[in-house]
Amino acid sequence: MNKNLMLLLAVIALAVLPLIIHAGGDAEFSGADSQAEGVISEIQPDYQPWFNSIWEPPSGEIESLLFALQAAAGAGLLGFYFGRRSAAARKSETVGPRALN
Repeated sequence: MNKNLMLLLAVIALAVLPLIIHAGGDAEFSGADSQAEGVISEIQPDYQPWFNSIWEPPSGEIESLLFALQAAAGAGLLGFYFGRRSAAARKSETVGPRALN
């Protein structure tokens, strides 16, 4: 089978399988913060957080959007950095030392 087709099928499987596996339960997707909050409230029910958020997004969708934008900006910066670094390395290899005449 074609290598690109196999990679495409693997990416699709990685995107779809968690949704299929999760569909069996009735719980929502939740982040590590809310899971930690649940465990803390089980261990010590009278715990009061020592810090409150400055701004809370109006909905979960906005919060997810902001998180995705943050991830995209970070990936873009990393891609730009490594692309520039790779291009500079290739350029220095092609130029090389000048031959003496």
